[in-house]
Amino acid sequence: MSNQISQIISTSFVQAFLELKANKLRSFLSLTGITIGIFCIIAVFTVLDSLKKNIKEQVSTLGSDVIYVGRWPWMDEGGEYKWWDFWRRPSMSMTELRAVQNNVSDAGIVTLQLTINGKSARYDDNEVSGFSAYAVTQDFDKLQNIEVTDGRYLSAAELDGGMPTAVIGAELYENLFKSNVHAVGKTIAFLGKSYLIIGKLKKTGQNAAGFNFDNCLIVPYHSIHSAIDVQSLNYDPSLMIKAKPGAALSEVQFEVEGALRAIRKVRPGEANNFAINQLSQITQRMDMMFRLINAIGAVIGGISLIVGAFGIANIMFVTVKERTKYIGLKRAIGARAIYILIEFLIEAIFLCLLGGMIGIILVWILSLIVNASSDMHFSMSWQNMLIGILTSAIVGIIAGFIPAYKASKLDPVVAIRSL
Repeated sequence: MSNQISQIISTSFVQAFLELKANKLRSFLSLTGITIGIFCIIAVFTVLDSLKKNIKEQVSTLGSDVIYVGRWPWMDEGGEYKWWDFWRRPSMSMTELRAVQNNVSDAGIVTLQLTINGKSARYDDNEVSGFSAYAVTQDFDKLQNIEVTDGRYLSAAELDGGMPTAVIGAELYENLFKSNVHAVGKTIAFLGKSYLIIGKLKKTGQNAAGFNFDNCLIVPYHSIHSAIDVQSLNYDPSLMIKAKPGAALSEVQFEVEGALRAIRKVRPGEANNFAINQLSQITQRMDMMFRLINAIGAVIGGISLIVGAFGIANIMFVTVKERTKYIGLKRAIGARAIYILIEFLIEAIFLCLLGGMIGIILVWILSLIVNASSDMHFSMSWQNMLIGILTSAIVGIIAGFIPAYKASKLDPVVAIRSL
């Protein structure tokens, strides 16, 4: 019996292939829906899996044991995002920095950072705007993925003394200096001062915490006080706090909250006038968004698969009609109905698998093109390929069952006389 089934399977695959060759246009139109459906589903899964992997890698690089404290919460605080209240909150300052350093025993590294946008820098006659300047205190480089490829990073003396020195990002360097100009040792004009470039950063792209170290300038926090009002509501200095090894981040967050409420004299029962953020909030929100996109992709792909299933069912009904006499002859010489059903069902599965494989190959080709032409990296996992293949097979079973069942129930005598 196993030999018979094996023979039926091999014969069905051959017949399905011959059917494709004999009716190229009809087969192409029937396979299009399956191909588009599998393409949509696998493409969405591949993009989302690659994005999630990239985000998780960035979070692991930045550390999951770091909290960010400022005026603005990254997510809503259990209701409407009240930006008008957040905007009026007092900014973080050196006072809060020292309060955390002195009163939070489980805080390993504490630093203060201010992002400055909308300013310009000039070297000779070349002026560039549209970059971010990060005014930082000590240990900022220990909490972010910063790598200097030329020169050095800011020293403790430069950071504490507010000396006009700076580290430049690779993209800003390319825009501000000519390709043959060595940036380290050159002086640029920024915020009405002359800043000495002492280092150039490695190109890394924007990270999960929102820092773009490619198009940036890193300067000492104390060097900008004469140029801008850091406590103005136009700016939002933020604390970054890394827990000591072995310390629970929840305990550190609780201690930080207590220290800041005390230094800011927030009364019991009153809401905090600051926001404590974690990178895990981003990953949680991204997971929610990814699930939604997954669902949308599945719906779009599902609609295409339904259309494709009708196309496969149609081609199978036509095939049964064309082979009615052949079915009658097989039944007349003793072929069982189950074997007829299996034969046509396998043909339907073969057609769907072929359409699905075309869709998977198209996703793979597209990922190679994107990887070659951009900094993003997309890779199709074996799991997603297996999902595509199984989905194609299931659609083939569903689409081909009724035509196959109809073929298996044909009366041999009637079938032989039909043609």
